[in-house]
Amino acid sequence: MNEGCCGIEQRKGSNPLAALLIKEQERCSGGEKEGEAEVDKILRDKKAIIIFVAPALILFILVLVIPIFQMIYYSLCDYAALTPPEFIGLANYKKLFLKDATFRIALKNSIFFMIFSAVSQQIVGLLLAVLLTNIPKGRNLFKNIYYLPCVLSSAALGLLWAFLFNPKIGINQLLAKFGIEGPLWLMDSKGFIVLPMWVIAFVALWQYVGQNMMLYMAQITGISRDLYEASYVDGASKLKAFRYITLPLVKPMVVTSLSLNCIGSLKFFDLVYNMTQGGPNHRTEVLATELYAEGFNYFKYGYASAISVVLLVMCLAVTIFIKRVFRAETYES
Repeated sequence: MNEGCCGIEQRKGSNPLAALLIKEQERCSGGEKEGEAEVDKILRDKKAIIIFVAPALILFILVLVIPIFQMIYYSLCDYAALTPPEFIGLANYKKLFLKDATFRIALKNSIFFMIFSAVSQQIVGLLLAVLLTNIPKGRNLFKNIYYLPCVLSSAALGLLWAFLFNPKIGINQLLAKFGIEGPLWLMDSKGFIVLPMWVIAFVALWQYVGQNMMLYMAQITGISRDLYEASYVDGASKLKAFRYITLPLVKPMVVTSLSLNCIGSLKFFDLVYNMTQGGPNHRTEVLATELYAEGFNYFKYGYASAISVVLLVMCLAVTIFIKRVFRAETYES
């Protein structure tokens, strides 16, 4: 031991550069310890914690908490543009669920849109993620192609697709050249779920599937390749590796992706408004477009607030349901 120490001291003396490096390492390690001690000291100081948390907490209360309680109060009032709020209890909610046929259509369409998006975007997004993580060339190109619609304006895309599905100048004109009579893509009002709602749902799938693909790609990339190699050595096929390795390990991301999809679907507005504006005959209304019409077209602020409360409760209920059903375990490598 003494000989080793003497050897180190001799190398220090004989090599000035090594001595400088050792001193620098000691200084850095000492600085790191001092930094950690300072952080621990700050975290133990309650006043410092309050100072750091207070601005975000105040902003959260002003921007989110107060407006929510104000919205709940207005939902219990008869409140229009030119009249002050007058408390009427649950009258707005009774009218919503018992008398308003348009609201019931909007509620049905929102639930359909949520279920369709939750199922289709998870399946397609996961399949695209698996395919792209397993191709050696062109991964970044295809990833950017699939993700590009996510960053484009929904309002602009809605107008573009409305143009394409216009029976006079869109896809139907192309079909007519082959002797095929196209349907009224955005004007058909037959069926429990009308054709325009299916069209909007598939357009939304095209636009937002890239987001789910990116989430799943990030999760799959973090899975150790040793697990797959060990399974292949044991004779497992790629399908079995996907079933028994990939699926269990991406389960935590399923909760996140499903929650984002469901909440985003319930408050969906842009594509519906720009493609159909809720028509024909209110058959493509969703909760967000109904809320907009009542609040900004008819200036029924109390009634619109009641729709907002229903939408908020649905978002909270869906989030809690997803977390209860998909209890994800975390795995550490």
